[in-house]
Amino acid sequence: MSKRDDHDLGMDRPITRRAFLDGVRIAATGSLLGTGWLTGCRSEVPVPGIEADYYPPALTGLRGSHDGSFERAHDLRDGRSRIRGTTTDTGEDYDLVVVGGGISGLAAAYFFRQAEGPGSKILILDNHEDFGGHATRNEFTSGGRTLLMNGGTLNIQDFNWYDEVSQGLIRELGIDMERYSEFEDDELYPSLGLSRGVFFDKETFGVDRLVTGRRELGWREFLARAPLSERARNDIARLYEEQVDYLSDLSWEDKEAALRRMSYLEYLTNVVGVHQDAIPYLQALPVGTWAIGIDAFPAWAAWDSDYPGFQGMDSGEKASEGAYFRFPDGNASITRLLVRSMIPGAAPGNDMDDIVTAPFDYAQLDREEAPVRIRLNSTAIRAQNVPDERNPEAVEITYLRGGKAQRVRGRSCVLACYNMMIPYLCPELPEQQREALSYALKAPLVYSRVLIRDWKSFERLGLQGAYCPGSYHSSVRLGDPVSMGGYHCPRTPDEPMVLQLTRVPLQPGLPAPEQWKIGRKEPATFEMFERKIRDQLGRMLSAGGFDPARDIEAITVNRWSHGYAYGYDPATSEVDFLTDWPEERQTWLRARRPFGRIAIANSDAAANAMTEAAISQAHRAVSEILG
Repeated sequence: MSKRDDHDLGMDRPITRRAFLDGVRIAATGSLLGTGWLTGCRSEVPVPGIEADYYPPALTGLRGSHDGSFERAHDLRDGRSRIRGTTTDTGEDYDLVVVGGGISGLAAAYFFRQAEGPGSKILILDNHEDFGGHATRNEFTSGGRTLLMNGGTLNIQDFNWYDEVSQGLIRELGIDMERYSEFEDDELYPSLGLSRGVFFDKETFGVDRLVTGRRELGWREFLARAPLSERARNDIARLYEEQVDYLSDLSWEDKEAALRRMSYLEYLTNVVGVHQDAIPYLQALPVGTWAIGIDAFPAWAAWDSDYPGFQGMDSGEKASEGAYFRFPDGNASITRLLVRSMIPGAAPGNDMDDIVTAPFDYAQLDREEAPVRIRLNSTAIRAQNVPDERNPEAVEITYLRGGKAQRVRGRSCVLACYNMMIPYLCPELPEQQREALSYALKAPLVYSRVLIRDWKSFERLGLQGAYCPGSYHSSVRLGDPVSMGGYHCPRTPDEPMVLQLTRVPLQPGLPAPEQWKIGRKEPATFEMFERKIRDQLGRMLSAGGFDPARDIEAITVNRWSHGYAYGYDPATSEVDFLTDWPEERQTWLRARRPFGRIAIANSDAAANAMTEAAISQAHRAVSEILG
């Protein structure tokens, strides 16, 4: 791309740029910009490692697996973890040390404190610049106004299916699922004439074309505007419209067995008879939800998820959807509620409404006199059982912070971090357990968030969001219209807006595990992300008057190299997509066994990326060390 093209895209505009290349730090600059909500939350007394104006949610640039959060873990994995200098013993003793400050780690601290009393001494270590793990928060400021977006985990989904422990925690935090209709305005975008669309890119479909009106038009009328062959249009239309059982000659048991043996792509081409011309349009359908394309997505999971082509095939056994809830910043508000419940001085307020705009004082997270402490930017590199005469039940945890090694002790430890790192933290583990932990499988995810000065171009185009099957980001959409407490979402097109873009780096044609392994090593820089974002939005929205050089005010890229947790059977290379495997194939059950005073939590321990899994595994881990 020429310098002139870069200028037209706005690449010369002043935007924070932080870069990465598969674990190698290239550059690191950031803007700790405050917002109006932060007034009065600065601490007068400084805390080591936390400046008075430290506020990571307002960072733009590269976040998620950001520079400084993963290099030491990669060194440990690759045998480069030699500690330079001596390890400082902090002299700190805790009842519990938690490694990992995501939902599972925070929930483990909560459950431990609940069982052992509010005076329990707990330390939570996290390698990121913010607490919350994948449930992180992005804040943007435009014209003195603050806008929120999730940087990772989005919602509470199917709450009715949560186990008793997970439902109990959500309710104890004051989250009232029945009130969600008060906060979401699902009529806002339809009232403005906005609908779903599809962006066809020229690299895949021969021409750049945005087709809108998916909500109002029938499939055939909608597809008539698409740059597809007539055969592709007809096949896609019948796939969505016809009530046909394409396996009508089989019993339900045989249908299920057949669907489990084939990919969704194989089902569409070999069973339904969809022409190859239609496949580029269909390829990315499951990407946003399952982090994989139709080539490696099981037909059985596609049936269970109501993807097109199964309307005439119904066993009558599908469960109905459970209750749903999302905060304006996604599940970051859940982590904020957890932190405030254990460290009241971190933020004012007392309910789910005020947590959204509650100013957080990060200097309160690691106070010496506080019973619960959260220590950020601290990467654990060792956890070992070290009983002695003074304390027969003791665990020693070594971590790196600011390039220096420090050591703390605890009566117990919960490792609420990625399973694949635990064998390196605890080399004394039995070989069978080390092997089982190494099978933990995670799909990479990229959630890009783009602040634009207004969304008039979307109004002119009649667009709420677009599926982009061939583009760098597979979807682009306006922020969800959710308002809570003192936070009000944008309601008119002349207001600033945060766009949601999703990308999963994949290599179609390979098994899902191989695609994810390759995808997480994809070379990229923030500058590359920025250029791709500006180019895609400019091409998609130009007919509505959108100018990427003029209209983009800020970009945050949340790159989760290790995103969704899945189960994986190394014997068959099969991924656990809605599969009820026998116990002997569930390697994560062997992986999560307690080891002395060390227990294992996080969603990896359930091979399930959902929020309830993180909570329930935290409860199990705490029960093990207390039992």
